[in-house]
Amino acid sequence: MAPRPPRYDSRRTVVNDATQGPANVASAVAQNVRYQGRKASRRGSEQRRQDILDAAMRIVIRDGVRGVRHRAVAAEADVPLSATTYYFKDIDDLLNDAFAQYVQRSAAYLARLWQNTEVILRDLLAGNDGSPHDRQRVADVIARMIHDYIDHQLQTRRDQLIAEHAFYLEALINPRLALLVADHQQILFRGACQFLQVLGSEQPQQDAEVLTGMIRRMEYQGLLHGLNDPPNGQRLAILTRQMRLFLAMA
Repeated sequence: MAPRPPRYDSRRTVVNDATQGPANVASAVAQNVRYQGRKASRRGSEQRRQDILDAAMRIVIRDGVRGVRHRAVAAEADVPLSATTYYFKDIDDLLNDAFAQYVQRSAAYLARLWQNTEVILRDLLAGNDGSPHDRQRVADVIARMIHDYIDHQLQTRRDQLIAEHAFYLEALINPRLALLVADHQQILFRGACQFLQVLGSEQPQQDAEVLTGMIRRMEYQGLLHGLNDPPNGQRLAILTRQMRLFLAMA
């Protein structure tokens, strides 16, 4: 049997807990993200710090991570250069906190998504008699839900996805960002793993690795080539086939 994936822990301790729901994992990430820069201490200073982080994210989306420099961020945020160096002693701290905030917000967003999806999943399985026909129906409905999730991401969260991919790439050479990436990846993975287990996958962890990899690739292809890549309903066809394979229906 493959080892269980590590549950998120703010001290990087590996905790194995199969009962930890995906919404709880996402909430744990949101609550335990750690920031590196100086905290705001004066009235109005929190807004200035927030303006700097928002400016850094806009630069990442527009110019990439390498475009984030103190002068560029100060100009983008319309604050004195001294303000950026006051809150963030170096670019590493600024990048860490910009991505930490993204992870925190993304975790909160996914926690709500998982909670809603759990309700839908329970309703979907309530009338399932376990027959091949019903298992195929469930697989097809889940495939459509994943397809619609990807479409929603590309339509409403395109900038966030661009920033996410930029930080993921930078994490290859930045160990601090790599820790945040690992936390962020766990949210989607644990949700996929639990749902596949509930749906009857014989290897939910392995299947979750495949499914989350497919989702991220489809998001990337959509960012690169547009919402309709792959064309003519192929994305849904691919997801449908894969879900049937996961549930031994094809």
